[in-house]
Order: sequence, then C-alpha cells, then structure tokens
Amino acid sequence: MQKRLIVGYDHGDEMSEWKWLRLGDICVKIGSGATPRGGSSVYLSEGVTLIRSQNVYNNRFEMQGLAFIEEKHALELLNVTVEVDDILLNITGDSVARTCQVPSEILPARVNQHVAIIRPSPSTVDARFLKYSLVNPTMQQYMLSIAGAGATRNALTKGMIENFKILTPPLPIQHAIVHILGSLDDKIELNRRMNETLEAMARALFKDWFVEFGPVRAKMEGRQPPGLSAEIAALFPDALDAEDKPVGWEMKSFVTTINLIGGGTPKTSEPAYWGGEIPWFSVVDVPRDGDVFTIDTEKKITERGLSESATRLLSPGTTIISARGTVGKCALVGVPMAMNQSCYGVIGKEGRGSYFTHFSLRYLVTELQQNTHGSVFDTITQATFQTVHVPTIPIPLTQAFDHTVSSFLQRILTNLHESRTLAALRDLLLPKLLSGELRVRVAEEIVEGAR
Repeated sequence: MQKRLIVGYDHGDEMSEWKWLRLGDICVKIGSGATPRGGSSVYLSEGVTLIRSQNVYNNRFEMQGLAFIEEKHALELLNVTVEVDDILLNITGDSVARTCQVPSEILPARVNQHVAIIRPSPSTVDARFLKYSLVNPTMQQYMLSIAGAGATRNALTKGMIENFKILTPPLPIQHAIVHILGSLDDKIELNRRMNETLEAMARALFKDWFVEFGPVRAKMEGRQPPGLSAEIAALFPDALDAEDKPVGWEMKSFVTTINLIGGGTPKTSEPAYWGGEIPWFSVVDVPRDGDVFTIDTEKKITERGLSESATRLLSPGTTIISARGTVGKCALVGVPMAMNQSCYGVIGKEGRGSYFTHFSLRYLVTELQQNTHGSVFDTITQATFQTVHVPTIPIPLTQAFDHTVSSFLQRILTNLHESRTLAALRDLLLPKLLSGELRVRVAEEIVEGAR
C-alpha cells in the first residue's frame, strides 16, 4: 500500500468544524434512470453500459451481469448519464440501500429506474467520503428503516435521499479519512485482480491439458510439450484416436470418477443450532469470479446443529456445486464447512486431484445444466451426473495437474484470507473515523501496523 498521504493529521480538536450537511444542499445531481423501451429485448453484448441493481453492492461494483444498450437508446437516457466518481445507490427491492462508486472502466454508462445517481459538489464533499458515509452501518440501518416503512415494497425516493444528512469535516480531513480507508480497499482490489489472473492461468492449463489435448498434439508432432517436465510429458499419450481424444482415455460416466456428498439444514426453529462457529454454505456464499474458494459464509451453525442434522462437515479441497434453483455455481472449500441440501459436495475418487476435480466440474457445468431434472425447479440429481461423460485420465496425471497449479490456488487462498482481514479492519475503522471518535493519526498507525 502507499505511504501515508497526510502524516499525523490530527482532527481531534477540530470537531467544531464538522457539520451535518443535507445531501440535497451538497449534491449537484440526485436521480434515477429508466429501462429503455423494449426492456431486456434490446440488451446487447456490448455498447453503452446500463447499470442495474444487481451490479451495485455495498462498497463494490459487480461486473457480472452488466447489460449494454445501443447509442439510440442511450440518447433517450441522456439525463441519467453516469460520470466519473458518481455514487450509485439501489433504491428499490431487496437490495435497497446498497451503495458503491462507479468504476471508470465501464463508462459511458446509464442507470435504470432501480438505481440512483448521487453526485456531490467537489468543493464541499469528496465523493469517496460520501460513499463511505452511505455504507456506514448506521446509515445503512437508517436507509433500510425508512425504505421499508409503510410500503409493500422497499423503496427510497428522491425526496428521502435529498434529506439524508451526513456528518462532514473540512475537505482536508475528508481526504485523510478517504486515504486511510481507500488504501485498505485498494489492497483488497489488488488481491481480487491477482486472483482473477491466477485462476485464469489454472483454468487455461486445464483446458490445454484435458480439453484441447495440447501436450498430446505436441508429442504427435515430435515436439516436447512446452513447459512440461519429461516426467509429466511421459504421462500423456502420443496419439489421438478416431474420436479425436488421447489414445487409451476411454469415455465413462462422470459419476464413476467422483464421490457425492449431500447437505442439510439444521432446524431453523432451534436456536441452539445456529450462530456458532461452523460456516454453513448456501448459494449466496458462492465466491466471485476468480476467487475460487469460499472461506466464510453468511450463516453459521453450532456443533450441535452439525451433529443433529443431515449436514456434514466438508474438508478443504472439496468442491461444492449448487444443485437446485440457481444450479451450477461452484466453490472450493477453503476452510472446514457444512452446506445445505441444495448443494452437493464433490470429491475425486481413487486419489484424483481436488483441483483437477474442481476444474473438471466447472468445465461440465453447462452440460449438467442442460440435463437438469424437475418440473418446477431445475435440479441436478445424482442421475444428472450419470448423463455426462469424461475421458478416463490417469490418476497420476490428475495429481500432476494439482501439483502444477497448487502455487496458483494457494496464493488465491492466501489473498482471500488477507483481504478478509483488511476488510474487517476497514469495517472497524470506518464508523469511528466518520464519527470523529478516532483520530486520523491513530488510524494511520493502526493501518501501518497491519501492513
């Protein structure tokens, strides 16, 4: 992380200069957008970005699921053009109050009717300071309380937003606070981008070895497979059969290569089962693209909840796949955890590598989704795993793959643990800094110690 921007700036005696400011008085724009005429039927794979509520999380913008519209539809939404540093606030539905800042790389962009743009006057408020003020737990609780009052659906109106009041110090103190919190967020973002790169490298290697059969094709041409030791290269055949797969790698049902583990839910009406130390996985705990592992969950259960229900404790290295409703979402278990009955745990049989099994499952997800069962909800069953077939890759080769990518995956896991620690520190400092309870100088020393 960068060195401190404002060394030892002490605002402890400057609280008299902190003021409660109304958003309507310090913002040059507050307003939501609209869905283009034609709705989702006019969405494209590229064009002008249309930001929707599923892209806005607290202190995080989610790229997955972005929609795009053509220029003529963007012109109809010209009054809701998103600019650099704009704050995005979800104003309807279950995601109401979630707040983040727009990433510059998705511009030009518009917002739909479920997202509000908040643009403060830079001469009064640092946009990043306002973002942190809105994700402050106290402010989040306030927004949720007024959004759910007296309506059938959660909603924040423009008038409500204009009347939000933010405790605001002078700009130099705002900048100092933003630097402290931002340095932690920057490191978390750096870890996320590193994880994406590492995961892509492991995925590319899996595809080369086991989908495109690159080492086999190299040996067929009389070449040493690039980047492979002689020992690993010797594990690959030197020819393809009539079905264009490596000689000797016969096809068999995927289910014969794995062990499946079922999950369960402790009785929700029994308080003794919940609020413990054991992570309990459901589909909401699926990691972001690139993060691969789940190391924490939204809900946790007790030892008693584990022992008195159908759920089981999964070991690190197990792959979890969601099997009902939102099917095909995968996660590698990073710490011992249990899971609900809408998922399967998957372990390779006969010593097959756990990373090999994970990437195999991810490669097969589309085919599994196409073969789901159920008249109401799509469901992956044990029978579904029987419908997909894979080559019988020698066990030592699956283990060689695990050994080759283990440094990538272990670094991802290390980054996740570090980011979790940094996020906890940020969440601890944020409300104290924004209330003036914690001096900038002290917070800087805490962050320096964490480095």
